[in-house]
Amino acid sequence: MKIRFLYILFSILFIVSISGESLGQETSTLEINNADLLEGASGFERLLGNVEMKHQNSLIFCDSAYFYRAENRAQLFGKVRIQDVEDPITTTSSYAEYDGNTKVAKLRRNVVFTNQETTLTTDYLDYNREMNVATYFNGGKVVDSTNVLTSERGFYEINLEKITFSQDVILVNPDYTMKTNNLIYLTIPKTAETKGLTNIISKEGYKLDAQKGSFYDTQQKQFRFFDGIVETEESRVKAQELFYDEVNAYYEGKEDVRVLNKERQVEVFGDNGKYWEERKYSKVYGNALVRKYFETDTLFMTADTLISHDSESDTAKYLLAFKSIKLVKTDLAGVADSLVYNYSDSSIQLFQDPVMWNHKSQISADSMVFFIANEELDRVFMKDKAFAIMTDTLLNFNQMKGRSMTGYFKEGQVEKLEIDGNGESLYYALEADTLTQGINRILSANIKLTFQDGAIRKANFGIRPDGKFTPVQKIDEKVSKLEGFNWRIEEKPDREAIDSWRKPVEIDPEAVNFFNDPDIRLELPTDDQIQEKLKKSGLTPVKKMLTPVLKKDNL
Repeated sequence: MKIRFLYILFSILFIVSISGESLGQETSTLEINNADLLEGASGFERLLGNVEMKHQNSLIFCDSAYFYRAENRAQLFGKVRIQDVEDPITTTSSYAEYDGNTKVAKLRRNVVFTNQETTLTTDYLDYNREMNVATYFNGGKVVDSTNVLTSERGFYEINLEKITFSQDVILVNPDYTMKTNNLIYLTIPKTAETKGLTNIISKEGYKLDAQKGSFYDTQQKQFRFFDGIVETEESRVKAQELFYDEVNAYYEGKEDVRVLNKERQVEVFGDNGKYWEERKYSKVYGNALVRKYFETDTLFMTADTLISHDSESDTAKYLLAFKSIKLVKTDLAGVADSLVYNYSDSSIQLFQDPVMWNHKSQISADSMVFFIANEELDRVFMKDKAFAIMTDTLLNFNQMKGRSMTGYFKEGQVEKLEIDGNGESLYYALEADTLTQGINRILSANIKLTFQDGAIRKANFGIRPDGKFTPVQKIDEKVSKLEGFNWRIEEKPDREAIDSWRKPVEIDPEAVNFFNDPDIRLELPTDDQIQEKLKKSGLTPVKKMLTPVLKKDNL
């Protein structure tokens, strides 16, 4: 009977013991593994020397601790180290508070949080082991194998390998320095996503500015900017969405794209664009526009598609334009189907029914090329079905046509025309520039005409010209026009036509950015400041020698 009673009592005690252990696990009880000295006090136990505690999968080490057993929490002092047994996470600091119920560790001063290749340093860190999230504030730095990131605040979601940085964020790697106020960094693929204003400066001095955020793959060296600008010594590229592949030196822009060649002073606009930096080759399409800047004037040109090539060879530096070509300059306007602008000699070739207007003149041909010198129209060469029309002081139409024609300009107006092959001219004879006497019509293989204010002042003809004079009283519609005459002044484009095609929003030189800001330095609290804050919180460690404590085996 006694034996049976002892057996039942032992069984009950065993069950209670097992239940107690289970209850301990459920309530997440902090355990003491080791300490050199132990002394009980009102509401807590004091541990000194080689302190080791355990909480679930974490081992906790420090020089001394206050253990509030009833509240299941501890204050840790001196060489604090929290090490996860299962995950490669270790945290060290000079002081910490650990709550076994909430599984939150509050670490202060000289905090180092290490997760494989990622190391976080700060003076203020809250580590929630339940959520596996670490939060720092008042300044921190994260270092991995590629990058160094600093910010005022950070939120590290360890399971996702994701860190959210905010306020005065700086990312530094061997090639770039990034500044922003909001950044999400994934430590495994090493990608950085920003919200709002973002600036990057490369080691070569390139500036990358995004007003509405960016995405940056630090390993692939690929960037995506929103409302972004990339500026180098030679060029500036802007778009609402701008992709940049550094390895391939390739840009791609969407929505309101603009590419500026600083050396050539040529800026290209369009809906979409692509740019190959090493080849210096760009393609812009969708309501494309070109602005060629001169010292005192600007040449505007519209097209559906623009291709620019600015290679090392002078002969290979050109701009191609296709469809819906319109040209506008102070002393020049023109239309054509396609165009080639050669940077080397400032020549502009127009193809497929081109027409050009200059003050009082209109010229057309199957194709033509004109040259600009000293910011003014210098000369033009017209090939096949060349036709020139100029109005005189009485608004009469003087006309010239031939197989080919070369025109020379002075102060923006036609000064001389040379017709080569099948030349025909029709010009009005005036008396004192106020009275029409009649029309001179001459046929000659070659004709040279000199003009002043649209009126012919001198004419030279080739061998055996065929001429006819028609007095003013016999002038009619047939006599007053050469075959092929077509005055197309209603097609002449102006700035209003250019602006209706595309009117660029100018870049604001005063736009906010971080480029001129000094490097942000995190001001961490001093030891005295830390101690003062601990005193105010009632957390100052007690430096009193306590009585010996047994090891865990004897507890």
